[in-house]
Amino acid sequence: MINRVDGLVFLGKFDMINIVMKNEKEEFIDRPVVMVGLMGAGKTSVGRALARRLGIPFVDSDKEIEAAAGCSVVDIFAMYGEEEFRRVEQRVIERLLDTPPALKVISTGEGAFITPAVREMVLNRALSVWLRADLDLLVRRTGARDTRPQLLNTDSRKILQQLIDERYQTYALADITVETRDESLRKTLGKVLRAIDDYSNKQEKE
Repeated sequence: MINRVDGLVFLGKFDMINIVMKNEKEEFIDRPVVMVGLMGAGKTSVGRALARRLGIPFVDSDKEIEAAAGCSVVDIFAMYGEEEFRRVEQRVIERLLDTPPALKVISTGEGAFITPAVREMVLNRALSVWLRADLDLLVRRTGARDTRPQLLNTDSRKILQQLIDERYQTYALADITVETRDESLRKTLGKVLRAIDDYSNKQEKE
C-alpha cells in the first residue's frame, strides 16, 4: 500500500500525500484504472497525469476507436450512428482490458460506462474512477471544442444538463468518485491518488 512508500509530494496548500514510486506501482494498484464521466470532466488529462505518476501506460479509448476505424469519432457518429459506435467502443475497451500490460490507465468516452456490458467489464476487471464535475465547469471546458458529437450544432448547456440527469446515477456505480472543480490538474491528481489509496486501504481491511 501507499504507506509503505517513502516518496512524498506536496500538492498545494492543504494536500500532502504519500505516492508510489514507479518500481512499486504494483503495491498501489493491481488492475487497470478506468476513468469515467462526462465530456469535459478531465478524464484524458487527469488519466494521462495519473499514468505518468504511476509509471504505467495511458490509453484513450476514443483514440483507439479512431485508429481502428480510420476516421474521427464525430465522423463515426455521423456515418453510422451512436448505436454502431457503442458496439465498436465495447469491442475496443474489451481489447484494451485484455491486452498487456495489465497495469494501465484507460480514459473512456462519456457513454462507455453507461453501456451495461462495458460497465460490467469495467467493474469486474478494473478500478473505475468517476470524475464528477458540475454543469458550469463542463460547459466552460467543452465550449471551445468541436470533437463532441452530442454537442455539435445544439444548446450544449441543455444537452449537458440532460446527460447529468440521465447518467450521474450510473456513474455513481464506479468504485471511486472524485469531485473535480475549476482547479489545477495537480490538485485533481492529488485527489485521485488519495481516493485510490483510501479505496485500496478499505478493500484490504475487508
